[in-house]
Amino acid sequence: MDKETMKKYRVNEIFYSLQGEGYNTGRAAVFVRFAGCNLKCPFCDTAFTRYEELTAEEILAQIANVQHPTPNSKHPSPLIVITGGEPTLQVDEPFIDLLHEAGFEVAMESNGTHMPPRNLDWLTISPKQDVVVKECNELKCIFDMQGEVSDFGIKADYYYLQPCDTGETARNHLIIGQCIDYIKRNPRWRLSLQTHKLVGFK
Repeated sequence: MDKETMKKYRVNEIFYSLQGEGYNTGRAAVFVRFAGCNLKCPFCDTAFTRYEELTAEEILAQIANVQHPTPNSKHPSPLIVITGGEPTLQVDEPFIDLLHEAGFEVAMESNGTHMPPRNLDWLTISPKQDVVVKECNELKCIFDMQGEVSDFGIKADYYYLQPCDTGETARNHLIIGQCIDYIKRNPRWRLSLQTHKLVGFK
């Protein structure tokens, strides 16, 4: 048994759904959500304290189970979204290699404060403060009406603004409206909505 198989990862949850936001909105994907983060953003929707310790092989087995919950069901998705928490605190290149060997395309969502594995297929950075990552496929910034939006000096293929979900309907409508106005004035940015919340799926 190799070292990577023996390594334990703190996993918050593994589930099969559609990507709800950003460039890959609407794509079927298995989400592997890792526990723990170096930031504590008030709008984050992840529970940080609950997790299960799993080896890479156990994670692969759970991925297969959520895609094929019964012997006769077939719901294959080639895309895995690694998210958190902050996945760069745990995920390494051998783990990504293992997912590639199993036939998956691997995307990661990160806050950009730690360098990600270099063998990812897609990298989304959602920065909240100083970052070390300077290039990514998709930059997704939270819009909360607090003045100009910073790209944090990150070069990206796509730039998205995502209205902050405050949990208050009236304030959310106001933020969305101002976000749309901001994008009209700054058309480099595109609008990202959390469609999983709007439509009502996980």
